[in-house]
Amino acid sequence: VGNIFTQYNLVSAGVVDKEQKLIGVITGDDVVTIVKEEAVEDALRLGGIGAAEDISDNPVETSKNRFLWLFINLITAVLASFVIGIFENTIQKVIALAVLMPIVASMGGNAATQTLTVTIQLIASQQLNVKNVMKIINREVVTGLLNGLVFAAITGVFVYFWFHDLKIAILIGAAMIVNLTVAGLAGIAIPVTLNKMKIDPAVSATVFVTTVTDVVGFFAFLGIASLFV
Repeated sequence: VGNIFTQYNLVSAGVVDKEQKLIGVITGDDVVTIVKEEAVEDALRLGGIGAAEDISDNPVETSKNRFLWLFINLITAVLASFVIGIFENTIQKVIALAVLMPIVASMGGNAATQTLTVTIQLIASQQLNVKNVMKIINREVVTGLLNGLVFAAITGVFVYFWFHDLKIAILIGAAMIVNLTVAGLAGIAIPVTLNKMKIDPAVSATVFVTTVTDVVGFFAFLGIASLFV
């Protein structure tokens, strides 16, 4: 209903039953209230909170409400840690790699969150459909690649002056390109897939997208490093 009001700039709309008899009226105020409630719910879901919380909720209720996605996040974090463990010997050889890993993960996570937020908004407003989904996916992947190239250069210069090591600067630059490109793809592909599976992407997508960017970022950075260290 909110989308219809927005699309046609309606002030009010009649409600009819199956026999086309008028049974009520929806006003603009009603729609504004609903849209506000939906916006609050979406914001909570993006934070991994399944149900709305109230100021009167006790700590136990609040803890239960947040437990599920924190637990899932723990599992995915273990997966990312497992990837790091694979390259333990490489990290021991070059301590700088451990220092720089948070940069790779943070950039990938933030880039993916930007794409994810836009995608969820497009899904909620029904602007994303079969006809334009590939166009938007291509746009986000290219955007991720361009951002990757830009920040690879910026980060590479920063790391070179920090560690005075051209090899490490090139390594983190390459990892940045890979991770930001994948972040663009994951940020749209995961919520679209979840939506097709009838799973609310606003609730579940954040954890999976973050996992993808962490795993890919660490694997790209440490994997490339293991070839040259």
